[in-house]
Amino acid sequence: LVANMGAKLLCLCIAFTLVAYYIYSPIPENIEQPWKLMLLSAVFRTLGHVAEAAERLGLANYMDVMMLLSTAEHVAPTSDENVTVTDTEFSGVAVRLFLPKKPADGLRRAVLYFHGGGWCLGDAGVKAYDFLARRTSSQLNAVVVSVNYRLAPKYHFPVQFEDVYSVSKFFLQSRVLSQYGVDPTRVCVAGDSAGGNLAAAVAQKLLEDSEVTTKLKAQALIYPALQTLDLNLPSYHQNADMPVLSKSLMVRFWSEYFTSDPSLREAMTSNRHVPAQWGHLFQFVNWSTLLPDRLKKGHVYTGPVFGSPALAEKYPGFLDQRAAPLLAAEAQLQGLPPTYILTCEHDVLRDDGVMYATRLRAAGVPLTHEHAEDGFHGALIFVTSPGDMAVGHRLMGRYLQWLEEHV
Repeated sequence: LVANMGAKLLCLCIAFTLVAYYIYSPIPENIEQPWKLMLLSAVFRTLGHVAEAAERLGLANYMDVMMLLSTAEHVAPTSDENVTVTDTEFSGVAVRLFLPKKPADGLRRAVLYFHGGGWCLGDAGVKAYDFLARRTSSQLNAVVVSVNYRLAPKYHFPVQFEDVYSVSKFFLQSRVLSQYGVDPTRVCVAGDSAGGNLAAAVAQKLLEDSEVTTKLKAQALIYPALQTLDLNLPSYHQNADMPVLSKSLMVRFWSEYFTSDPSLREAMTSNRHVPAQWGHLFQFVNWSTLLPDRLKKGHVYTGPVFGSPALAEKYPGFLDQRAAPLLAAEAQLQGLPPTYILTCEHDVLRDDGVMYATRLRAAGVPLTHEHAEDGFHGALIFVTSPGDMAVGHRLMGRYLQWLEEHV
């Protein structure tokens, strides 16, 4: 009996050790509530392993499996005492519309929001995005249009951009703004991660579109992905294995945005995907001149190693400014509206946002750059109740305060 109990106890200890080993991830010391992030990381890793296995066995595409997380977190459009919520379409694109019930003194402000998820995952109906849009609408007494653009791998660039641009252009028409009681001088585009990429691209494109007379009041970019040229930035090195968004996953998101052909992902992984004839674009993403010394982390800048022109000819999207807003020349940045950029220290995309902040500042664009030393990628989407990650609540509060003051 004692031997049997001892064997069970040993098995229990081994099982506990294996579970603890799997859940444990090295977390930077200054991140609060590290165990919450570790548990989130374990969920993402588990799903990632299942996705890889399914893809290798030919059962499903990697991103289709990862999308199960969004599906599980989906909530119906439910109105409450503060906001009326409906799923509808603008210009043939699915959107979730949030209309505040609180009476307004005059015309309301509005936010066009593009969700993150690497252009492959996410949904305006995911609990976290529904919560963010609902809180934005209620707190700011604002109309919020959260866009359900089509996703990879079924749809590749430029479909995602075209969807959010189509919605933006539709909404900015005088008759539509009037229909929803929106002040045409108080419209903002915003987004996180891949959505921040789309928001930045939309803001740039609107400047040159003579058909759109309504000007944006502001743009808010939350840890945005902004360039495809150099995937060896200091932030990519420093945060290569950070939970939620590792370097390998970000490279996969980037490549999947343009094609499911694994050859592009392989070239991007080795940072040899840009052909020599496009080498002049590296001036716009040269981190040695665009990052402050404290973020260079002792890394030494080396020039690009060029790749075969065949990939760029086949998939030119990764050299397109609509996919990589950091590639815009200074003259194209000068007319942009007041901008909010949030970057997080523990994020592979940190340096994209910092470099854009540097370039916008040089172009004379009014800028608020918030840098969270204890922040990590996705911090804002892990906020759906008071018990969630404290850093996310704090950053969401600052983002909403900026909108309140600038839109």
